[in-house]
Amino acid sequence: MITRKRLAAGVCALLATLATGILPADAVADDGPPAQKAAPKVELVLDVSGSMRARDIDGQSRISVAKQAFNDVLDSTPPEVELGIRTLGANYPGDDRQVGCKDTRQLYPVGPLDRTEAKTAVATLAPTGWTPIGPALQGAAQDLKGGDSTRRIVLITDGEDTCAPLDPCEVARDIAAQGIHLVIDTLGLNPDAKTRDQLTCIAQATGGTYTSVQHKDELKDRVKQSVDRAADPVVVPVATNGAASCESAPALKSGLYTDRETFGEHRWYKVDVKPGQELRASVSVGADRAVNNDYGVLMRAVTQHGREIVRGSEAGDGRTDLVSTGLRYPKAKSKDDKTPETVCLQVSNSFSAPASVKTTPGMPVELAVDVVDGPDQASDVAAFGLGRGWWLLGVLVLTGFVAGLLWGWISRWRVAVWRTN
Repeated sequence: MITRKRLAAGVCALLATLATGILPADAVADDGPPAQKAAPKVELVLDVSGSMRARDIDGQSRISVAKQAFNDVLDSTPPEVELGIRTLGANYPGDDRQVGCKDTRQLYPVGPLDRTEAKTAVATLAPTGWTPIGPALQGAAQDLKGGDSTRRIVLITDGEDTCAPLDPCEVARDIAAQGIHLVIDTLGLNPDAKTRDQLTCIAQATGGTYTSVQHKDELKDRVKQSVDRAADPVVVPVATNGAASCESAPALKSGLYTDRETFGEHRWYKVDVKPGQELRASVSVGADRAVNNDYGVLMRAVTQHGREIVRGSEAGDGRTDLVSTGLRYPKAKSKDDKTPETVCLQVSNSFSAPASVKTTPGMPVELAVDVVDGPDQASDVAAFGLGRGWWLLGVLVLTGFVAGLLWGWISRWRVAVWRTN
């Protein structure tokens, strides 16, 4: 079925192409210009605290290396990217902690890039004050607020936040909990262990990446990579809220969804599957904070009457911060009944955490749902978790059995010949 549809689609596309080339321009329907895709937004957040004076990166100061990297990145920023720059610790040189922890400002607004203006603004920076990472992330999230484009913060710092109790990791979790799909990449300049742990936590809370940087070229490449990644076309997940029961669960279609789930919680979603279609669903739950070892994730497909159709589960033992599972449910074709079946998807987890760890907001959940045409033959359906590969296993078993019989007969024949001689 799928092959026939693809062939038909290909023929239609070819005919459309030929028609466009053969028919005059006014004979081709003009539906107006295509819809413009929202420009991706990136904000570079640079630490300009006093510690950035240290000269330990390729014989240069950390701030000079950061400036050079910024200039190279500004020259290579894709034209479709709207870029801004925010600083932290760049203005207040005093010892008043309360004032120093508010020292963050937008150096260059997020928007179409004027390279000369942006470079001039960067050139004026000099290492000055404190390291208010938490407030800077809050400010950057506000700078990028609005619209449905991809958004990314790139944080470059050489030390941990000095403005507790506002924990930057908690700030990142709050940003992720807002469902605005904002990713934070972090880069540490010659970081110590505490800085490394904090920056890793910030990145993981939003699905970003952390990188430790010891060289100038490495910093330039990593910042450029993050900016280019924002410009790449990606599937933007849709924020959803699972329910405590199937009756009140949100109805999902094919797509990628994000949610939050607390420790030991069950959340429900529902999907309509027509006769002749197959539901393919998977879920990933991320441990974005310290959790106890031995945890698991369960996904079940259940009828509206509570009968379990199929399930998938996966367990972890602390070696990874992400655990995933999935399932497939093909609904048989029916000549008479074309009514779609509502399949209830239950997502559960068995995470637990030490008493000192906050349980709110919940852990990030990513749910992928795909409803496709069902298999043409029964052999296409997953069997014992092997999918189409079951027949290969059968061939191998049969081959081994026949080979064993042949080897036994040959061995017996050789023994009989040896005894005769």
